[in-house]
Amino acid sequence: MRNELRSTALEELKEAAACLTNPALEEWKSQGGKVIGCMYHFVPEEIITAAGAMPYRMRATGSTGTELSEARFTQVNCSFVRHLFDSGMRGDQAFLDGVVSANNCDHVRRLYDNWVAKVPTGYSHFLVFPKKSGPEQVGAYRMRLAAFRESLEQHFGVEISDEKLRAAITLHNQSRALQRRLYELRRSATPPITGAEALAVMVAGTCIPRERYHGLLKQLITDCAGAPGIDAPARVMVVGGELDEPAFIEAIESQGGLVVTDMLGYGYRACAKDVGTDGDPLTALARYQVLERPADPRLFGRTTEEREHYITRAVEDFGVEGVVSVRLMQCDHWGFEQTNLMRSLRKRKIPYLALEIEYVLGGVGQLRTRAQAFLESIVEARNV
Repeated sequence: MRNELRSTALEELKEAAACLTNPALEEWKSQGGKVIGCMYHFVPEEIITAAGAMPYRMRATGSTGTELSEARFTQVNCSFVRHLFDSGMRGDQAFLDGVVSANNCDHVRRLYDNWVAKVPTGYSHFLVFPKKSGPEQVGAYRMRLAAFRESLEQHFGVEISDEKLRAAITLHNQSRALQRRLYELRRSATPPITGAEALAVMVAGTCIPRERYHGLLKQLITDCAGAPGIDAPARVMVVGGELDEPAFIEAIESQGGLVVTDMLGYGYRACAKDVGTDGDPLTALARYQVLERPADPRLFGRTTEEREHYITRAVEDFGVEGVVSVRLMQCDHWGFEQTNLMRSLRKRKIPYLALEIEYVLGGVGQLRTRAQAFLESIVEARNV
């Protein structure tokens, strides 16, 4: 299936995604740069960038257990939350100069409370994100973002002007534009990059200083343009929430499938839309998060039908032959979403596989077996 893509840029991006820190981040820190951890993507990273700090999407890569989190979280809590808190308690997140969170779900809400109470944190802020989406919610969230800006200014002794915000929005839009170019290359009948590699590239974008990331991504796109393509028996799309582990995609691709696109928090949802650059920048950021970014299941008013539209359009655009939905155990939002997706995709006769996994991937053999059976069913149906 695979013709090896030779790219030093890709190797650096994969290495960054495989660890909590990386040489570019460490260099940023050595020069006095601040790093602010974001517990979920509802946090507008552009405001952090405008403050002169580096936003960092928090994850627990490399975690091997949750022993230190068991006094605060039980087995019925999301394993992402348990592993991330354990990582913080062990000091693995000590490079962070602060944390920002939002009320994505009760699990993350309690994670933030316990983190501030038990993990040494120089700066902390909590954003109340609306449950509905509409003009009123945009105005309400804009007020929250104004308070966030003021909090950063006071704590770090900086001024976050509208001009700095617009420059930060432009910088982050450049990241999104480059990421979309990488996705466009995957439309090809023989894409130059695997789904696992693409996810690693997207994860790396959350932990590398923006300018360095842009240089690496531009080089990778150039390398891909001249690389031999990948031919696979079946083209697959992956849908889900917090998935930052390329090994999950590798398990699917090892059985003959090729993940050519996704609808993941670290994936296409992060780059599908740009933030507006006209008018008040805080309003533009609030509109992006509440109305314009492809919505998570927890946001009412952004209906299931809208999310299904994104998926079915991607199925057509990327030549997808089957959809794999992944849900972290104990995640209620994505539990309901998997049921809705099953009904929708079956009506459209699109092959669908729903999987439940823990944050730290285990049972890879079983995962490969289910992926193999799913991919074989796609090939068999095509040949009937």
